[in-house]
Amino acid sequence: MKSAVETLNPTRVKLTVEVPYEELEPSLAKAYKTISAQVTVPGFRKGKVPPRIIDQRFGRGAVLEEAVNEALPHFYAQAVEEGDVRPLGQPTVEVEQVPVAEGDPLKFTAEVDVRPVIDLPDLTSIALQVDDVEVTDADVDERVEQLRERFGTLIAVERAAADGDFTSVDLTAAIGDDEIDSVKGVSYQLGSGTMLPGIDEALLGLSAGETTTFDAPLAGGEHAGSDAHVTVTLQAVKERQLPELNDEFAELASEFDTLDELRADLREQAGNAKKFDQGLQAREKLVEHLLETVEVAVPEGLVADEVHRHLENEGKLEDDEHRAEVEVEARKAFQAQLLLDAIAEAEQVQVGQPELIEYLLSSAQQYGMDPNSFIKMVDEAGQIPSMVSEVARRKALAGVLSRATVTDASGNEVDLSTLWPAEDEITELGAPDDEPVAEPASAPVTTGAAADPTAVPLSDLAGFEPDPA
Repeated sequence: MKSAVETLNPTRVKLTVEVPYEELEPSLAKAYKTISAQVTVPGFRKGKVPPRIIDQRFGRGAVLEEAVNEALPHFYAQAVEEGDVRPLGQPTVEVEQVPVAEGDPLKFTAEVDVRPVIDLPDLTSIALQVDDVEVTDADVDERVEQLRERFGTLIAVERAAADGDFTSVDLTAAIGDDEIDSVKGVSYQLGSGTMLPGIDEALLGLSAGETTTFDAPLAGGEHAGSDAHVTVTLQAVKERQLPELNDEFAELASEFDTLDELRADLREQAGNAKKFDQGLQAREKLVEHLLETVEVAVPEGLVADEVHRHLENEGKLEDDEHRAEVEVEARKAFQAQLLLDAIAEAEQVQVGQPELIEYLLSSAQQYGMDPNSFIKMVDEAGQIPSMVSEVARRKALAGVLSRATVTDASGNEVDLSTLWPAEDEITELGAPDDEPVAEPASAPVTTGAAADPTAVPLSDLAGFEPDPA
């Protein structure tokens, strides 16, 4: 087989492939067997129809089509390997010549998006500035109030519902004359925004036993997005009574004997949380710095496909303003992933099994799923290589961050090493001789900008999409 690679632009190449007749013969023989097993010809048993009869009855074109379809993936993969091509996504293939006569070659071309060549800068002299860590009395008061709410009690009250009250409601949703759904005894806190739009306005001022209606779009099910007429009946109104702030509360809510000791501990917790936020800010600023410093070309087809998928899921394909926002975020996410992939490759980052398992368990918790069910779903969807890539990206980013100089707004050096376990500590979670799970995969998987700049956002679990590679 002969192949040649033509660079169309920094992120797309064209492969021209010519396959000698001799190399296609095994696929032709297999095609005859496949067709022979599928057709019925008088005088021959299934699977025993001779090739010349198949040619006479069904035409050699049918055989060629079967053979080429079966052989193309193999020859394409061989051309990719020989040309050292690193594809992103599926190729566009055009068959230019089929071997009509014995001895004729098969010729085809394939265009595919590829990873761009990225020139990495010096990664050892990066300077970043983050916010100061300042714990105020208001920060402590907020944590105290959160603790009081945890130990508060709900008391039924005989009055109209007000913002912040806890309610028990019955709901019925209908579209036209058809009842779509009905639930009873649902708990809801007014103002929390965790139920249908418009329910807060409907319940405010209502007393137990009263019923009202409102219209709202449904959030899930086969009628998701459709407007429904909702009937809501308020069954009960409860308010949370908070315990008094004294030493008795400190003993109830903690291991401390006095309120002052509790507040001191909460102040320390608030400080640790702000230090962790400092670390996340440093990561985010590092990604921003790298994207501003390094030019990363992104295949336009990947961006367009991602934007279309995102808007289609939201039912906003015609929203041009939102489309522009999504396109910016999608492009930035792809650039970050490609850049981190390049760093991981340059620094020969490898992923051990304990690290992969830790990431999978964390992701399962994020999606509120049983870890075993989540891992099984990811594996069946062929997403394990994507998970390996994500762990490699995180390790690559952590490695660069560990060499960066980080200071706060007051000029003090910030030590981030205490916020996350070092790589050698992570490795110790497994056997000392653990082999890497795999080399980092080259293809990014994304559905938009991630909240954590080192994370690759997952697709909606209801519709996991295959890795583009």
